[in-house]
Amino acid sequence: MNIKLTADLEISRIVQGHMRVVNWNLSSQELLSHTLRVMELGVNTFDHADIYGDYSVEKIFGQAMGLKKSIRRDIRLVTKCGIMLLSGKYPERKLKHYDYSFGHIIGSVENSLKNFGTDYLDLLLLHRPAPFLNPEEISRAFSSLYKAGKVLHFGVSNFNPQQFEMLDAYLDEKLVTNQVEISPSCLEHFENGNIDFFLKEKIKPMAWSPLARGKLTNPANEKEQRVFNAIRQVSAEMDTAPDTVIFCWLMQHPASIVPIVGSGRIDRLKHALDALTSKMSTEQWYRIYTASSGSDVP
Repeated sequence: MNIKLTADLEISRIVQGHMRVVNWNLSSQELLSHTLRVMELGVNTFDHADIYGDYSVEKIFGQAMGLKKSIRRDIRLVTKCGIMLLSGKYPERKLKHYDYSFGHIIGSVENSLKNFGTDYLDLLLLHRPAPFLNPEEISRAFSSLYKAGKVLHFGVSNFNPQQFEMLDAYLDEKLVTNQVEISPSCLEHFENGNIDFFLKEKIKPMAWSPLARGKLTNPANEKEQRVFNAIRQVSAEMDTAPDTVIFCWLMQHPASIVPIVGSGRIDRLKHALDALTSKMSTEQWYRIYTASSGSDVP
């Protein structure tokens, strides 16, 4: 099952995240085989960032794709830029910071294209909002990349509604999504106006860390335990796995949230896909929501 972010950008309803692909310890051939299995299950979109795996993940996936170049036309590549990490690969850097200059955006995309072994990206995201950001320079970079056919669509990650609107006002190539943290444990974007903004503007957000880094199934504090108990109760009522309940909670929301599955385990991905055919009642949804917020709705 796919979902349209725009009239000409269709991605899978669930996205495979590669943030931790270095921890999967797969050879290029094994990663290719894993990717083909993921695609057989209906997932065609793969999420990256230049910084993942200390600037190594894009190249790792590119090497796997290089073993079967024909898969490029059947997948959607997403990556991000803008965070300047301290890394032995960049010894000249003395401080973690952000860079959204024209030169850095262009250079980052060129490097991503080289890493992936492709000549275009389906979607480029600015990784974090920044206190030092020139929207006119970003607009110039986006226009240059779009006209050259190197990036087909643009978005952001971790932006609030005001930051999204501010940047979008400068762009000819309009932003198509915002990748933010959403989970039953993280209600930030229900509280800061982002979810309402997504609905108003018909923007379909992507959700990173939908399982709250495993905390929702392995609680370590009082809040996590409350949410875990609610999920477990709903799981019994729905007769499905607890992580399927979590993905169902996300995807049934009218904002059309697109979750990113960060696990390399096929069974975990299948649990996420099971949510596409599961049904949760509105009361069950609110039971999980109020367990997280700590109080009933007004």
